[in-house]
Amino acid sequence: MTTVAIDSLLQSPTVSLRLESSKVSLKPSSSLNCSKNRKFLCSRDTRFCSFKPRRNINLVVVKASSATDTTLLDNFDTSSSDDFLYKDTFPVKRIEKVEGKIFIRLDKSKDQRNWQLTVGCSLPGKWILHWGVSHVGDSGSEWDQPPKDMRPPGSVAIRDYAIETPLKKLFEGNTFHELKIYFSPRSAIAAIHFVLKDEETGAWYQHRGRDFKVPLVDYIEVDGNMVGERRGFGIWPGALRRFSSMLLNKEASHANGQKISSESKDSKNLKRQIEGFYEEQPIVKEVSVGNLVSVAVRKSPDTTKNVLFLETDIPGDVVVQWGVCREDARTWEIPAAPYPPETTVFKNKALHTLLQPNGIGTGSKASFTLDEELVGFLFVLKLDDDTWLKFKGNDFYIPLSGASSVVGQHRKSDSANEEISSKAYTDGIVNEIRNLVSGLNSKNSQKTRAKEAQVSFLEEIEKLAAEAYNIFRSSIPTFSEEAVLETEVPKPKPEVPKPEAPKPEVPKPEEPVPEAPKPEVPVPEAPKPEVPKPKVKISSGTGSGFEILCQGFNWESHKSGRWYMELKEKAYEISSLGFTLIWLPPPTESVSPEGYMPKDLYDLNSRYGAIDELKELVKSLHEVGLKVLGDVVLNHRCAQFQNQNGVWNIFGGRLNWDAQAVVGDDPHFQGRGNKSSGDNFHAAPNIDHSQEFVRKDLKEWLCWLREEIGYDGWRLDFVRGFWGGYVKDYLHASEPYFAVGEYWDSLSYTYSEMEHNQDAHRQRTIDWINATNGTAGAFDVTTKGILHSALERCEYWRLSDQNGKPPGVVGWWPSRAVTFVENHDTGSTQGHWRFPGGKEMQGYAYILTHPGTPAVFYDHIFSHYRSEIAALISIRNRNKIHCRSTVKIVKAERDVYAAIIDEKVAMKIGPGYYEPPSGPGRWSSVLEGRDYKVWEAS
Repeated sequence: MTTVAIDSLLQSPTVSLRLESSKVSLKPSSSLNCSKNRKFLCSRDTRFCSFKPRRNINLVVVKASSATDTTLLDNFDTSSSDDFLYKDTFPVKRIEKVEGKIFIRLDKSKDQRNWQLTVGCSLPGKWILHWGVSHVGDSGSEWDQPPKDMRPPGSVAIRDYAIETPLKKLFEGNTFHELKIYFSPRSAIAAIHFVLKDEETGAWYQHRGRDFKVPLVDYIEVDGNMVGERRGFGIWPGALRRFSSMLLNKEASHANGQKISSESKDSKNLKRQIEGFYEEQPIVKEVSVGNLVSVAVRKSPDTTKNVLFLETDIPGDVVVQWGVCREDARTWEIPAAPYPPETTVFKNKALHTLLQPNGIGTGSKASFTLDEELVGFLFVLKLDDDTWLKFKGNDFYIPLSGASSVVGQHRKSDSANEEISSKAYTDGIVNEIRNLVSGLNSKNSQKTRAKEAQVSFLEEIEKLAAEAYNIFRSSIPTFSEEAVLETEVPKPKPEVPKPEAPKPEVPKPEEPVPEAPKPEVPVPEAPKPEVPKPKVKISSGTGSGFEILCQGFNWESHKSGRWYMELKEKAYEISSLGFTLIWLPPPTESVSPEGYMPKDLYDLNSRYGAIDELKELVKSLHEVGLKVLGDVVLNHRCAQFQNQNGVWNIFGGRLNWDAQAVVGDDPHFQGRGNKSSGDNFHAAPNIDHSQEFVRKDLKEWLCWLREEIGYDGWRLDFVRGFWGGYVKDYLHASEPYFAVGEYWDSLSYTYSEMEHNQDAHRQRTIDWINATNGTAGAFDVTTKGILHSALERCEYWRLSDQNGKPPGVVGWWPSRAVTFVENHDTGSTQGHWRFPGGKEMQGYAYILTHPGTPAVFYDHIFSHYRSEIAALISIRNRNKIHCRSTVKIVKAERDVYAAIIDEKVAMKIGPGYYEPPSGPGRWSSVLEGRDYKVWEAS
């Protein structure tokens, strides 16, 4: 990649590109086509293709010598430079595409016992192979890390699913890079998966828009991203061609409907037939190329007009879009004729002039005759319909008056007055952190740091960057008053002192004779003013504090196509059960019918119903007193168009983003944004929330949903994928009544047994809530997981932590914990993490009597559990249990858990025995079911 530094251009305005060994064009596809000059070296034991790229393409930036080189403007037929009113040269950068090849070869290693996969690239760059493996018997498309003896030197582990290994040059001065991966044919690895990454540009290169997949066993189902299958074997001469035919015949037999049984795939019975192959894939790399634009202004010797000369060294057709201004406001207008040749009017606002070849090279030029009273000349350069060149993000501005004899005055002025924007500030932070990451990944760092320490350090760096940005852009205090007040212990009401009896007056010493006491006239007491009840404070992290959430759909709700109308019929019924909030499914048109793969965010005609039906539903829910939460997917978005490499990362609709909106460290979608601030969701492009335009668009969208549809708050999908500080930004803009995030990750296990201490798990959820400044709650996944183990294994002692408090998020930050038993992912027809069967009511007896905000799943409301759930909600509302209620755990043993909440409600779950403290009229049993019981204080 050619990199031209602006600083050097400003000091020395002439730059040339020197190609070592030979000169080539900027599109050296033919010279890099290894297929034309590769050599097949075949012997009895070795069969491989040697890569012999024909030409070196090292692009070197060379500074011009002021003594010998001239500026572009010297090519004009002008008089002495003293005649110029203005003269300057501007550096510009443009993107040019260079074509090359990715080479993939599978053959035996030199020792003839193992095999080797070779991946090469013909283009210059800093190439990294991001790769992993799948094993025999694996299902799905997830990667695993390869065994350590398979990892080449210099490999770095990426979380727990991939490896990154740099490709190396074959020899110094050569642009060709390659990497060899060795493996045993007796291993249980079924395939090697990889994508290629260019560290210089951050671009990812895939195979037909997906990962490269190299099969190492012959029964893997053929799919669109496989390399070396079928056609890949046909290029081999001699004996290998016969092997190819054998393999093709075998695969043809499977195509007739015969599928390999799961028993034949067992590693014990596996017959591995690894066959060598060689394959090439085209690659297009975008490189940044530096060019110059020179402008000079002088008085015309024949008229009173000014003549402006413009020249550039940009090759090809260049159109200058230009106009003039008569005041400092720089408002574009079309000047009077004459115009240069090849000039047309553009939308009655500007002129388009095709620059003419300068006759001495690849550049072009034009001259413009302008009236003397004009203040400035404005222009931009158009290279094609999608490429426009400006200077530092603004239109080029050339002063025509008041700048005589001052060369480059505009640049000095701009430089002196330029302020550091928030983007420049954050870019600096990102660059510094990337330097730290590079140092961490160096060979010395790898020797001294354990993998866990490296991962932890990298995560801390990401958090610091995000926090630094947040501190810079916001003056809001880190902790709100409401969050601070929550930690205070409620103070007892002060006792009003009774009035004391009046004491007899003692005469003063200086008064010789006391006065006779005057009769006291009783004065009626003024009526005491009524103390107003404190107003309930609403926070988006808690609502009123007395909320009970109903999930208003399941995984199959979209299938009828009229879910909004079906739910509308149940609005009164849901409200009468005591719910205060209802969570609706994702409203956006989506690739998946359930709504969690959104495309055009402003298209609200989904499988659940049309936008007008959604509005009607929300209105009906409001009429029965329910607040409505919209399910918004902010982490990822499905693209509607492919880029030049066939990757889906171009978006349509009102928010027509491009790859700049996609994070740069997701190997699947070739994003050009910054690194993700969370975990990547690999099924769709992950949105880069660090981009100002992305945040602006999403805030406008959320506000539009609030106004257009009437949503009162949000359920935020997959918030693990981006930093909680961005959520704070979105909630501050949209001002929801209530918001809750889905922060779902794995609990801690030792082998198959859940550990008792889940502090690390709930701490991660607490950290995310804290990053939102408490503006959102989070689903208490920790509590759900612990309930699973406690009820499945009859280990109710798990429901108390080491300090005698509830062991989930509800034990540490109860007001922000949204507790639940089941949802559309864990239950319904998906059943990813189903609650222990037959024990659901024990779960509801726990969450509906404890602090936090309880959420009840639609399938359970409209089932045989309905009456019991309704009774528990009634008990909660009757006793005013809220999100900050106090819990006193009185029993946590093998077969029983019991607690007293706010000294008003006692409960127990489990088959073991418990009765609350005895006393005259102390407790009354109000509800009893299978292995649970609830009492109220009399």
